[in-house]
Amino acid sequence: MSTRDTFYITTPIYYVNDVPHIGHAYTTVAADVLARYWRLRGRDVLFLTGLDEHGQKVQQAAAKAGVDPQAHCDRLAPQFTNLWDRLNISHNAFIRTTDKPHQSVVQRYLQQLFDKQLIYKADYTGWYCTFDERFWTEKDVVGGLCPDCKRPIEQLSEHNYFFKMGQYQEQLQRHILEHPDFIRPESRRNEVLGFLQTQKLGDLSISRPKSRLSWGIELPFDKDYVTYVWFDALVNYISALEYLPQGQPAGLRYWPANVHLVGKDILTTHAVYWSTMLMALEQPLPKTIFAHGWWTVDGEKMSKSRGNVVDPNKMVDQFGADAFRYFLLREVPFGQDGDFSHDAMVTTVNAKLANGIGNLLSRTLTMIERSCAGVIPERGPAVLPELEQRIEELASQLPGKTETGFSALQFRDVLLMIEELNGSCDEYIDKSAPWKLAKQPEAQSQLHTVLNTSARALRLLALLLYPFMPKAAAQMIEQLGLSLDLSQPLAAEAGRWDAPLAGSTIKKGASLFPRIETKPQGAKPVSDTPASPQPTAAAPAATQSPAPATTPAAAPAAAQPAQITIDDFMKVQLKAAKVLAAERVPKSEKLLKLQVSLGTEQRQIVAGIGKKYEPEALVGKTIVIVANLKPAKLMGIESQGMVLAAGDSEVRGLATFVEDVEPGTKVK
Repeated sequence: MSTRDTFYITTPIYYVNDVPHIGHAYTTVAADVLARYWRLRGRDVLFLTGLDEHGQKVQQAAAKAGVDPQAHCDRLAPQFTNLWDRLNISHNAFIRTTDKPHQSVVQRYLQQLFDKQLIYKADYTGWYCTFDERFWTEKDVVGGLCPDCKRPIEQLSEHNYFFKMGQYQEQLQRHILEHPDFIRPESRRNEVLGFLQTQKLGDLSISRPKSRLSWGIELPFDKDYVTYVWFDALVNYISALEYLPQGQPAGLRYWPANVHLVGKDILTTHAVYWSTMLMALEQPLPKTIFAHGWWTVDGEKMSKSRGNVVDPNKMVDQFGADAFRYFLLREVPFGQDGDFSHDAMVTTVNAKLANGIGNLLSRTLTMIERSCAGVIPERGPAVLPELEQRIEELASQLPGKTETGFSALQFRDVLLMIEELNGSCDEYIDKSAPWKLAKQPEAQSQLHTVLNTSARALRLLALLLYPFMPKAAAQMIEQLGLSLDLSQPLAAEAGRWDAPLAGSTIKKGASLFPRIETKPQGAKPVSDTPASPQPTAAAPAATQSPAPATTPAAAPAAAQPAQITIDDFMKVQLKAAKVLAAERVPKSEKLLKLQVSLGTEQRQIVAGIGKKYEPEALVGKTIVIVANLKPAKLMGIESQGMVLAAGDSEVRGLATFVEDVEPGTKVK
């Protein structure tokens, strides 16, 4: 097999004594998405991740804990492997730099460079940062602090071994200029080029005396030294190929790597240190080093002292692994910095997953279940030709466009294209109104067209979403009644719009993405009385007040409507609300649970309009609600407002608008 059929993707190897956070998850999920996509396309994928277990920080942490460094590493390693299991990471190679085969490869490469006289010993005095385990020059240091971590540094003088990195400066510069995709995104490429074009590249200290640091790989040519942790760590990308690919002894066929994924803080070590090491070893350079951005939290830098470090385990607990993966790659273009907030996560889950993909699946399967005995029907005549053609064109173009997106690591663009198809299908269902067609015997073939079209789109959405949300995609395939194994390469025709589908028996299951319930913001109660669950209570009850003494009793009190003052009326906040999703409340003929948008927020409202309206008919409508009614529970479900409707003993119609009105607009 040639390298054209392989795809080798790596993450950095993470410090074993770090606490896994959103940054670790971000890089690893992105690598997993690429690995899953290219496996589906039939490429022989090797996905490597792992742990960096040597260095002074590990040695100091082990000493503080009173344990051997290896025991310390063995105790901490599961915090990463367990998280990768929870996030459904599909790596097929996991390296630890304490692996004996890895150490042997590092020593072999060190000896090769030493024999080629590319390593020499010299005295060195410089400013040393223990945390970053690196020396800094005088011009780098400001105020006695490390330029990277801002911690105090110390001046050290010692004998060390140096790699002649500087002699490869021009060669590296030429390589970057001749290979535009070598460092990505372009802004990072320009940073490295700017450095190489304006500053002299010095030689690299690649040893530490055992008198100061013993926890490392011993130099093969001097037993009094261990190698610099970065020389040890970077070699993992090749050493792993010699012993980790199970059943694949010719693992080196994967080199050069297709993509090294790294955070922007370690771009220099990869683009300069690693590249020059490979040049000296006469090895090909990786095809792409992609440096992504950092995450802040609510606009602030993430740090332990601020107590705002995002724990991926807690995100999985609260939102599920698939939703967290989706958010990480949709929130910000890959390569740029991103900001994490709990509110943004909730909004994405509710708007894009629960009310988007999940709602499209649920409403389509519900209609197939009710109208077609659970069997996906054959397509009939066109219902809305222009919209149907648009959906088919989008669907037909998506496989090619998504391949372009994945090749460019433009994950957000891929997800936005997927959402566009989802939105077109929602529009199609709203306009074709299959719930109305189902009541017309002469329109059954048209109904079948709508349901077949929606099911076809869902099949394609499942295939495209699989790299991002593997479990949810597999559930979509299962609920559609299809027998596709997404862990194996797919035939090219599987993603075709006209691939066989009709006749499959669906297996409607639980909600794909349960909506995250949120508390209403800033609602002021107008009454302590809970909203009534009766259909006639879709409209608010007027606040009762006794008639003034001067009011003539011209009619019996029972026949006279209670009067309120303008002040009473002004307490009621009426607003326009757009229905995002609707479903029946179990065990109730009358109650519907609505998810509505008020522009700046979303609400859940339980309304007694189920005898008049099918849930699907309400999605997309703009209605009038009482926005400041005190929340109440109806059949155990919280209702955060009340829908206005006309009728007495039965609901006759909803209060709505003649013109288009933005959600959240005040109704006077």
